[in-house]
Amino acid sequence: MAVATTAALLAALGGSLWLLVRRFVGREVLRLHGGGDADLHARKTVLITGANSGLGRSTAAELLRLGARVIMGCRDRARAEEAAGQLRRELGGPGADDAAGAGPGELVVRELDLASLRSVRAFCRQLLQEEPRLDVLINNAGVFQCPYMKTEDGFEMQFGVNHLGHFLLTNLLLGLLKSSAPSRIVVVSSKLYAYGDINFEDLNSEQSYNKRFCYSRSKLANILFTRELARRLEGTNVTVNVLHPGVVRTNLGRHIHIPLLAKPLYNLVSWAFFKTPLEGAQTSIYLASSPEVEGVSGKYFGDCKEEELLPKAMDESVARKLWDISEVMVGILK
Repeated sequence: MAVATTAALLAALGGSLWLLVRRFVGREVLRLHGGGDADLHARKTVLITGANSGLGRSTAAELLRLGARVIMGCRDRARAEEAAGQLRRELGGPGADDAAGAGPGELVVRELDLASLRSVRAFCRQLLQEEPRLDVLINNAGVFQCPYMKTEDGFEMQFGVNHLGHFLLTNLLLGLLKSSAPSRIVVVSSKLYAYGDINFEDLNSEQSYNKRFCYSRSKLANILFTRELARRLEGTNVTVNVLHPGVVRTNLGRHIHIPLLAKPLYNLVSWAFFKTPLEGAQTSIYLASSPEVEGVSGKYFGDCKEEELLPKAMDESVARKLWDISEVMVGILK
């Protein structure tokens, strides 16, 4: 009994120490990199996909505070309008209740369903007609470990949204990004890419489906896409970098089933050990606004620092093949 009690106390002490360390590291990242560069982002136009919740919402809020004009590209327009209204009220300032007012910056809501190539094309047509420039594109939206389902165009949902939808979006907006240079593209991936592989024989997961593996594969595809795009953008003054946000408390894990009795423990663990959305968004904000990464391209970041990639994420032949196949899948090439 005494041994068990001692073990429990040691585990609690270890957990408390870990929590203190993680909280300190999170605050240190915010202290060193939080807030971005206001001069760099005043009057800049930034497009963020999935900006109505989680990482995207926190990223939008911080860039708005820097004076950026933020376009929220979201699947559910009603939820996006609700989030936009909350952001306007939180940031305050003149016109906080107006459609155009959001603190020092401006907030615009646009409907964008990355599970529909038709929606992506319609969104880009409208944006290209209405926006004279685009300074930053943040590919943030994602689907996480969902049951097997298909997009409107028949693609496996995670690969279709996380990779193909953003692949088409980025390609359709490249002309505007180039004419707005210096401009930046930021891609949100995950450390779970390490568990994925690109199986060109079954990209649509029709032969077999594992929701965890397919998520990891889509995140590996994000990295390969970033590196190949960086190669293609050399000399254009448009940079592209990819990041992992860490483990963050968001609604991304809504498809994960947690037994009812285990939920209190899960909630406690997530509160203690997961990042807040604001902490998780710091690297996106950093890559979008910091002068420290001016001209840096094709790199992988975590906690606002460059990190090493596994060899499979640096395979240039796989990256080029994935690019070529993706062009055909989304209809850029017939």
